[in-house]
Amino acid sequence: MNKTVLLIVAVYFAVVSLLSTLLTVIDKRCAVTHRRRIPERTLLLVAFFGGSLTELITMKIIRHKTLHKKFMIGLPVMIVLQLLIVAAVLLWRYGVIPVSFLPAP
Repeated sequence: MNKTVLLIVAVYFAVVSLLSTLLTVIDKRCAVTHRRRIPERTLLLVAFFGGSLTELITMKIIRHKTLHKKFMIGLPVMIVLQLLIVAAVLLWRYGVIPVSFLPAP
């Protein structure tokens, strides 16, 4: 991979991770102060697009939504699936093992 692509990917994940952390902290503050909350769908969507690890870590640290199975099971599942996708792309790209469901470069 060239450096530009790596930089774009790194910036993307940094922004998504920061966004997931901020949304989780804001939702926790809204919950404590009885204000309008961030929808769970929004939190899960940001996690789906790459913020799952930081969202899970943030939720554990600030003790937010730790009793919701949707998050405590869903986020680890998302993390595993995202890691498998990254591994498959890297293996396909660098030819370590063939991944038949991805097109050739």
